[in-house]
Amino acid sequence: MAWVFLGLAGLLEVVWAFAMKQSHGFTRLVPSLITLVTMIASFALLSASMRVLPLGTAYAIWTGIGALGAFAVGIIALGEPATAPRLIAAGLILSGLTLMKLSS
Repeated sequence: MAWVFLGLAGLLEVVWAFAMKQSHGFTRLVPSLITLVTMIASFALLSASMRVLPLGTAYAIWTGIGALGAFAVGIIALGEPATAPRLIAAGLILSGLTLMKLSS
């Protein structure tokens, strides 16, 4: 269950990052509330996963899921550029996450 909790925590991190962008500096109520609620849920699930998983592994994978997810949402939903250097950087993050998971 720890890995499931960690995966859900990472997905919620993507949601709160996107909602935070949409809140325009917490000046819009609904995106601000979504940010706060999903942030709390993400931290709670991360905390639950850390009961079993090592700190370094859990935190690295949580932030990696968030980083890659936010990167993808930025490209797909916000029209951010998908340049070769950015895609290579995302690939390196994914490689690091894979190695972290395999070493656990």
